[in-house]
Amino acid sequence: MKDNISIYNKYGFAAKEATLIGGNPLESWEIAVKDFDSESSKTKPCPKNTFLGLCEAGLVKGIKPGSYFISKKENLNKKYAIKAVELLVLDSNLSKNQLWKKVREELGIGEKEHNSQMDVVLALWNEGLIVK
Repeated sequence: MKDNISIYNKYGFAAKEATLIGGNPLESWEIAVKDFDSESSKTKPCPKNTFLGLCEAGLVKGIKPGSYFISKKENLNKKYAIKAVELLVLDSNLSKNQLWKKVREELGIGEKEHNSQMDVVLALWNEGLIVK
């Protein structure tokens, strides 16, 4: 675990909090973001779907794998998150930008900014909350 918690943002902290709350990940996420300053921050889909995707895949400690998305179509944020975890297993020293670059390369994604997905993955990884 890294000691530098400044490498992820409020969504990373929300993911950590939601994991520690436990139970249903969707409900836990909503509790973790309830004090965010705006409704758009509370409902921002990319970090939430990243967290739910990791939970669905059984990669978050203490949360049972299951079906947590309303839609059954493939979720890209879940795909990004799982690939990020795979890359961190190989090199746990990747920065947020390095990790996103490698995810994009591995998945054939063009020039695209990450939208807090890597903050969620790195927060859980650095806090020891990812099942390896």
